[in-house]
Formats: sequence, C-alpha cells, structure tokens
Amino acid sequence: MTPALLSLSLMITTAPPTLVASPFSLADVKVTGGSFAHATELTANYLLDLDPERLLAGFRANAGLTPKAEIYGGWETGGLSGHSLGHYLTACAQEYARTGDKRFKDKVDAIVKGLAECQAARRDGFICALRFDQPGLNGEPAGFDPKRLDAIWADVAAGKLRSGGFDLNGMWAPWYVHHKVLAGLLDADALCDNPEALKIAIKFADWADTITKDLTPEQWQTMLGTEYGGINESLADLYARTQNRKYLDLARKFYDNRVLEPLSRGEDNLAGKHSNTQIPKLVGLGRLYDLTGDPQDRSTAEFFWQRVVNHHSYAIGGNSNGEYLGLPDQLSERLSFNTAETCNTYNMLRLTRQVFSWNPQAAQMDFYERAYLNHILASQHPETGMVTYFMPLAMNSVRGFSDPEHNFTCCHGTGMENHTKHGDSTYFHQGASRLWVNLFLPTELNWREAGIRLVQETEFPASGRVTLRVTEGERDFELLIRHPGWAKGEVSVRVNGEVATVSRASSSYISLQRTWRKGDRVEFELPLRLSTEAMPDNPKRIAIKYGPLVLAADMGPGSGATAEGAVFRTPVITSDPARITEWLKPVPGQPLTFRSERAMQPQEFTFVPFHSLFESRYGVYFDLFTPAEWAAKEAEYRAEEARLQDIMQRTVEAMNIGEMQPERDHNLTQERNDVREQNNRGTRQPMAGGWVEFDMAVPSAGASELMMTYWGNDRIRPEFVILVDGQQIAREALEGRPMNVFFDIAYAIPVELTRGKTKGRVRIEPVAGKTGPSLAGARVLRVKAS
Repeated sequence: MTPALLSLSLMITTAPPTLVASPFSLADVKVTGGSFAHATELTANYLLDLDPERLLAGFRANAGLTPKAEIYGGWETGGLSGHSLGHYLTACAQEYARTGDKRFKDKVDAIVKGLAECQAARRDGFICALRFDQPGLNGEPAGFDPKRLDAIWADVAAGKLRSGGFDLNGMWAPWYVHHKVLAGLLDADALCDNPEALKIAIKFADWADTITKDLTPEQWQTMLGTEYGGINESLADLYARTQNRKYLDLARKFYDNRVLEPLSRGEDNLAGKHSNTQIPKLVGLGRLYDLTGDPQDRSTAEFFWQRVVNHHSYAIGGNSNGEYLGLPDQLSERLSFNTAETCNTYNMLRLTRQVFSWNPQAAQMDFYERAYLNHILASQHPETGMVTYFMPLAMNSVRGFSDPEHNFTCCHGTGMENHTKHGDSTYFHQGASRLWVNLFLPTELNWREAGIRLVQETEFPASGRVTLRVTEGERDFELLIRHPGWAKGEVSVRVNGEVATVSRASSSYISLQRTWRKGDRVEFELPLRLSTEAMPDNPKRIAIKYGPLVLAADMGPGSGATAEGAVFRTPVITSDPARITEWLKPVPGQPLTFRSERAMQPQEFTFVPFHSLFESRYGVYFDLFTPAEWAAKEAEYRAEEARLQDIMQRTVEAMNIGEMQPERDHNLTQERNDVREQNNRGTRQPMAGGWVEFDMAVPSAGASELMMTYWGNDRIRPEFVILVDGQQIAREALEGRPMNVFFDIAYAIPVELTRGKTKGRVRIEPVAGKTGPSLAGARVLRVKAS
C-alpha cells in the first residue's frame, strides 16, 4: 500500500491528536524592543506603502477585467505573477492581528474585494494572475492570456500533462502560486474577520477539485513533478474551517511519492533536490497530522526536520546551495554566493513550530534560535527594510537586498511575512498548566487561559542576563525555561532573589513548579562564550560563534549584490581553535566585537555578529592550518585561489543548468529534454530531435568564449552543435572525455557575433539521429589579452 493510500485508510481509525504545546496568538505577545522590534516597524511601513491594486493587476487581467494599476516588477511581471499577493495578504493580516491597526485590515479588505470581483467575472471559482513569460506552442505571445490559460487547464483536466522539469504545461509552478493565494485568503478570514475571504477560498478550492477530479494516480504524480508549494496545508486548513471532507481528500492527493515515500521509510533522498520545493510538502503533512492523527504524517515530517537540521544546514541555520540540497553532511565544498535561500529558513521555522508542538524539546528551539538570529534577522536591511534572496557564505561575500517595487521574488514575499510575526515562538503553553520560555526577547505576554501577564526583560544576545516578571494574576503552573545547547556550564535560576535551581544540562528545559503571583521575579544569566563549529565533512573548516551568534570577519565595504569580482587573498586561521579565547579578544567599548591577534594569515580581522554586516564584505567559514602546515601548503593554496579568481574575474555571466531559477532568469526554452540529477546536481540533456536554448550576457567588445559544463554520460555517446545567435561555433562529440564526472570545455565565440551586443542566444542541438550532451552549466568568459 502506498503512503497516500495508507494515510486514507488511517484516517478512518485515527483521531486528531491533542497538541502538547500550543503557540500564543500574535495579539498576546508584544515585542517591546531590540532589533526585532525595529525590523517589524520597517516592514509595517513598507506594507502600508504598497498598492493593493498593483498586486491585483494580473488577477484582473486573467478575469477579463481592466487592471486599475500597473503590476509590480520582479516575478510579478515574469511567470510567477500572483504569489506576492498571497504573501501580502498574510503579512498584513498578521500585522493587524499583532497590533489591531485598522490600516492593515483595510489593505486586506481591499484585496479580498478585488478578488471577489475577479471570481465573479469568471464564474467558475478560478482566480489567477499567472503570466506567460514565453510564447506558446501555437505562437501565442507572452503576457497575460486568459484564453491560453483556460486551454492549458483544460488539458490538465484531461490528463494531457507535460513538463520541462520546472513547469506544468508551460505554466511556472501554478499550484505553488495557488497555495500562496489560498493561504493568504485563509489568513484574511482568520486574522482579519473577513468572511468574504473564506467564501472566495471555498470557490477557488472547488475549482481545483473539479479540475483534478478525473486525473489518475499516475497523472497526479506527473503533475506533482512540478513544485506545488504547501497547498496540501491550505486545503487541510480549509477542511478544518468547513468540515467538508472533499478538501481533506484533495489535500491528500497532493502527495509526491518520489520524495515523500522514501522519507516515510526513513531514507534521506534529498541530495540534488530543490529545497524549498520539499519543505512546504512536509509542513502540509504536519498540518494533516494535526487534523487526522495519522502517525505516518508526523513521523515523515519529524524525520525530514531531523535530517535537514542536523545533516543539511550551515552554521547560520540556513540550507541549500543554489537552492538545492546536497549529500548529507557534505557542506564544506558547497559554499558560494548563492547559499541559504531565505524561503527555506522561513519554512523550516514553520516546520519547527509543528514538531515542537507534538513533542517539545529544547533542541528544536535551539535550531529555531540559531536560524532566527543568524538568518532571519540578517535577511533584512536595517535601514531600507528590504530583504535577501540568498544568504551568501562564500569567502568575501556581500549581501544583496531586494527593491521596493522591482524584485518581487519568493523571498521578497516570505520576507514580508517574516518580520510581521516576531515573538510568535517566544512562548508556548499547555492550557493554563505549563509555560515554555523558548526565546530570549524583550516581550510582554498575555496568557489569557491562566489569567497571567508576564514581562521578559533582556538585552540578549549582547548580554546573557534575563529577567521574567509576573505583572498580573495568580496561578499554579510549571514554568519551563530553555537551557540552550550552546550554553555550556551552569545556569543558576533565582526566584524572588533566592536560588531556586541550578541547571547543568544544556539543551534542556529548566522546570519551576509553584504558585506564581503578581510581583514574582525570575532571574538567570546564560553563559555566553566563544566557540567554533566545524564542517561535518571537514574538521579543518570552521565557523566562529559567540553564544548562539555566528561571527563573521568584517572585510570592508562592499558594493553591489555580489563580490565575485573582488580580488583579495583568502584569510586562513593558523591558531588552535581550542584556545580561541587566547587569540580572539573582545574590543573594549564595542559590544559583540572581537579582534584576532597573531592568529590569521595574511592579516588579522575584526569579527562581529553575522547578522550585523549589511553592506560589508565578510567571511564566515575559515580553513585551519598549523603554522607548519601553512608554510608547506601556502603556495598550492594560493595557486588554486588564483585560478578560481581568474575565472571569476573573466566571467561575464554564469548559469547553472537543470535548476529552476537560473533557467527562468536566462529564458531557457527546450524541446524533448531529459531532466535529471547526476551526482546530486541537476542536468538537462536534449534527446534526438530536441534542443535547448538560453540567453547569456556577452561582452560588447573583445574576444570571449563559452565554457560548457558537461556530465560524462556513460550511457549515450552524444554528438551535437553549439550555436550563438543562430551561427554554429562548434560541433562536438565529447570523444575521449571522462565518464561519470563533471568537466568543462571552452569554445571560442567569434568577435563579430558579440560586437555591440550585451546578450546572445545559445542553442545546443543534437545532429540528426544523435542525442545531445548532459548539460550542467554555462559560462561566458572574456579571453585574456595575449
């Protein structure tokens, strides 16, 4: 029996579980100071600046209505239009729930009203803003095209399914977008008391049920090869609101066997998979467990959480390189300018809340804190309020931030949500009998079930001192304070000035059971110390931490969104990490600032919290050498460094093939391609009669070359031609090339093909009767002057 069928059978005999720990509503936890309060203010102001009609433009166009404002940029004018509206609904709804500020409810109500108008115009329940960023198979132009959209969905309903690996019948991840919109509508209903939003959501889900009702299980699996977000979660939520079983049944059908079946068996099959495609599927399973009690849903979600947190995550708590996961515990060679997509961490924190609610463990909140302080806080610019897509971890990186109107990516959307819910995981409770203090954040808590109000005062993480004060009420309950995993040593807890308990068990909860009254005061200090964290596959590549904070070396001002072109000598550490306090010293008068002393080559650096470096270049991971090792290895180390820097300096543009976002960015089109993973990396192979094309930036003057990255395919011997703007530059058979490894070959591009241009169209096409190569990457380089 497949997991999907097993789950359906289990629903007959299982019942919704009682959660061990429940979160508080946003209205009941107020963040009163610090960086997170500032981040919330920046996001709130940005949300108020956005125009609902610009987010509704695509929905109106696809409903046959005239848009009332120009659509926003980024993916909104690309192929994923509409996702931002869903994120915006959720963010505004959260801000209204948190503050009661009617301006945010007005924004939500305006969008709900607009979506109702779109739904009424179509009459079938469908609401959609998807825009075609490529011409159709029949020559239809790119852009909004409701007739083309309807024709494609008719094909889907009839089981006529096709995908180039990242799209469904020419639509970019439509179920992903539908999930965002449906989730936003449900939040508008729950948090803004807008019943019209629920009505729209019901009609929209009815459309989805109708469109998919005749698909066979095999056709479902074909369709689910395209990213579908966490629409299973939203459909489960809709079932919870309506008790209509068809929404639960539909949620169950969004079950990707290829990914979820191995996970349900305890197999880590994540290498080579797009991270943010997978995480929401597990969040959806978590929600289904909450509603049905299916133990397989829970065990699958818990196994996935454990594998990602403990075997696929960097020191900052983020995961993925170029959006993709690698082999477990193989991270040291996966450091780049495209590590740690912020959406991944947004979703991992949501999953963490779920697994904590089932079986509260300090280790879960240790991870939450790690990712919260080092990734989420770092993802927003403290002056502009704009957010990151990737969190670069390569040496000499600098962060890039979005634009208020022209970078509406997935991470821009989750970024709006991230900073409207600070405090939502600081406390959990079990009815009126238990209170978990998970995070150390200046907050005010209103625990309504217990009639207790509590204030937390702290300057954490600048200081480890924390005070909890009961300001209202009287109740006997168990107070559980997290003793973090990083806090090695004793934590002495005082109640009303007297030592109540001493904890020596890091990554645990300190229990205090008593009758708590107004005026009671709990005080403790967490030991903040310097430490190092080694890569799991390379003990001589380390990150430096202070308490939960990852520290980064400040390498000076950066400019632009990438430092790939920067020229510098990679610093290394030549001191013993076990004696870090002897060579990394606090800088007097500068909190959370440290300076290395006689510890690094070729120079010393100042280290500060990673999250604080917004416009500087930085280093996070450093290679370790003894002085003798460095003397022997320096020449070899610098030679490889020079080779890589030469490639980076000459690079005009680089592209990973077989990955969703780079292919979209380069307008990749294809016919008859085999898309698969080779050695945990995406590849694309044009089969006989097929081809692949994509755009690449080129230099307008001077000689250049096209470097292609191939996988040595031992199954098929390819023969193909490479064209740039329709002119053949090479015919290749890859004779004598290595098998079962990646390798590069550079091809000269005639100067006349690029003169006066900034972009060229690359085409790779098999010769008659042959197949093409397994492609993994493309790079245009300037040729060195002789």
